[in-house]
Amino acid sequence: MKQEATRLLYFLLLFGLAGALVGHAGWALAAGLLAYTLLHLRQLDRLYHWLKDTPEDEAPEATGVWGDIFQSIYQLRRDEYRARASLLGIIERARASVSALKEAVVLVDGHGNLEWWNLAAEKILGLQSPVDSGQPVTNLVRDPLFIRYFEQGPYDEALELPSAVNPGRQLKFSITKFGSNDRLMIVSDITRLHNLEEMRKDFVANVSHELRTPLTVLTGYLETLLTHSEGISPRWLRALQQMDTQAARMTNLVNDLLMLSRLENDSMHQEHKIVNVPALLAQIRNEAITYGMEKQQTITLECDASLRLIGLEEELRSTFSNLVTNAVKYTPAHGQIHLRWWTTTHNGKTQAFFSVKDNGIGIDAKHIPRLTERFYRADAARTTATGGTGLGLAIVKHVLLQHKAHLDIVSAPGKGSTFTCVFPQELIVR
Repeated sequence: MKQEATRLLYFLLLFGLAGALVGHAGWALAAGLLAYTLLHLRQLDRLYHWLKDTPEDEAPEATGVWGDIFQSIYQLRRDEYRARASLLGIIERARASVSALKEAVVLVDGHGNLEWWNLAAEKILGLQSPVDSGQPVTNLVRDPLFIRYFEQGPYDEALELPSAVNPGRQLKFSITKFGSNDRLMIVSDITRLHNLEEMRKDFVANVSHELRTPLTVLTGYLETLLTHSEGISPRWLRALQQMDTQAARMTNLVNDLLMLSRLENDSMHQEHKIVNVPALLAQIRNEAITYGMEKQQTITLECDASLRLIGLEEELRSTFSNLVTNAVKYTPAHGQIHLRWWTTTHNGKTQAFFSVKDNGIGIDAKHIPRLTERFYRADAARTTATGGTGLGLAIVKHVLLQHKAHLDIVSAPGKGSTFTCVFPQELIVR
């Protein structure tokens, strides 16, 4: 700018001297200013036509401040072209890699309309390009469960549905939000895994049913023999008692397996009703006191008497009872067990909680993520000693999933444990 001011000063000085020679210095200065302005307008016109007509050409030749302006704009545009070309290259490579995936990948805009999809989506979902572009995704995938899942979420868990395009195929829908309510939908064909899972469920259910009848016969005869044990040798009596204990343990295992099978297959179709949770917890507490009478534990109940829940009463009873029974088993004599049923509201969202807190042996942190797996034992020897089946927390997990709830576990060795069931707002009744 200093250079341009110097040029202006020289320009006016030249016109001023020429005007002084002819006796019209003022008019000469005015003419100089006009000429200087016209020169700048000329350069501005060159800039306009360059940017409008031939922006890809080299910058026009100019001196002074206009030369700097032309070169700066040219450099910025060249950097922009390079960045755009690099970005387009990245996008093309990303699209090519996504197109090669076996999973269907679908981009859905903020209004729920299809924006882009890969080739696998045409095979798995039956999408047709370009006919379906811009169409609402719920018009093309019409299953009511998918529509509710897409519109309401939550997207923490994937949705499994039978394919409407390929009968006999099973699909898993996963959705992730990004940008301004845009969504990325990934659909996988899980038919093989689904069939294996169905085979496992059928096998467990069938074997459990087949075991139930011989176990009933065995336990019946054992009860009869133990009832009339007066003339039985002490050695045989001890053997019969051990047989009765193991038969009872096997019966509990079969019953838990059958309940898991029923939860996996039937609970989604059962009618949910209002459950009087405070009354249910009072009964469970009394049962726990009786169950752990020899340990003389202190079992307390803190309960919101007006708080009810919409759900399946028998399943909820099993869940709460499993958690309380575990606390009794793994809390030493004269220990403390506290049951609590309450609600809290955070950010306008209300949730119901049932917690079982004890000062028992506790659980190492490395075991906590796997506690709800079937037959997983944090300490196999200790679990065997307490007569557990290893299925209690798996049942708890399945029941909570049926109620759109989840289980939180906080524990440390030697410091006790707290198991908390968290229920969503839509199940709460007062």
